[in-house]
Amino acid sequence: MAKSLDEQRKRYTTKTGAVTRQTAQMLLLKPALHRMLKIRVHGLANLHGLESPFVVFGNHSSHLDAPLILTSLPSRLGKQVAVGAAGDHFYDKWWKTGPMSLFLNGFPIDRGKGGKGQRGMSSALLADGVPIMLFPEGTRSRNGAMGPFKPGAAALCISNGCPAVPVALVGAHEAWPAQQKHLPRSRPEVHVVIGRPMYPSPGEIAHSFSERMRRQLLELHDTTAQAYGRKTLVEYARTAALEAAQATEIAHLAEQAKHQAEIQEDR
Repeated sequence: MAKSLDEQRKRYTTKTGAVTRQTAQMLLLKPALHRMLKIRVHGLANLHGLESPFVVFGNHSSHLDAPLILTSLPSRLGKQVAVGAAGDHFYDKWWKTGPMSLFLNGFPIDRGKGGKGQRGMSSALLADGVPIMLFPEGTRSRNGAMGPFKPGAAALCISNGCPAVPVALVGAHEAWPAQQKHLPRSRPEVHVVIGRPMYPSPGEIAHSFSERMRRQLLELHDTTAQAYGRKTLVEYARTAALEAAQATEIAHLAEQAKHQAEIQEDR
């Protein structure tokens, strides 16, 4: 029998779970990440005085994103954060669900593609004082460019009266793009850039706040990328647009060639 929402949310607030999770993150997850990557964390001072609950969000371009953000937060915050993950991908097999629970305090998000997911869990966790991590793009970028934001994260902040904490990841896509089957090699450098908590303005609607969140994340990423000579999200978007245009032109030329060949055959 499926557990009720109240039964499911209990495990996210236990002190025993927080201690176990913190131990696993500090002794296993964080050292593993630092062996794979050169991690540079910026903006920790922006979290001084931040209290739960809150919604932390970032750009999503690799499977490293959630662990990178989680282990870069101060331990007093990181051990509490529950990470929203695709129910159709991370909760379809027990060997995925286990690590998600142990290391990331994960909970399934229903993306409408099957798999597990409990409606109302994000809001229930915030109501319980549990901070959550979400990726408003909804899925990993396949080309490094940042996709449009879904307004759900912004709506949660508005309805629960809590801030949104932007965290930009610079270099994560190059380290482990979606198409890459193996772990990162040669310890590529990744920057984790933490911005100031953002609050919805009085009367602000979710779409408006979501757009402010997206712009702030874009600025955090590209300012840091330019400072360290890395590719910006704007450049990723431009490259993707050019590739799409080229693919369309090639398809058009191929269709023309096929049409001409059919004319020749008819003659």
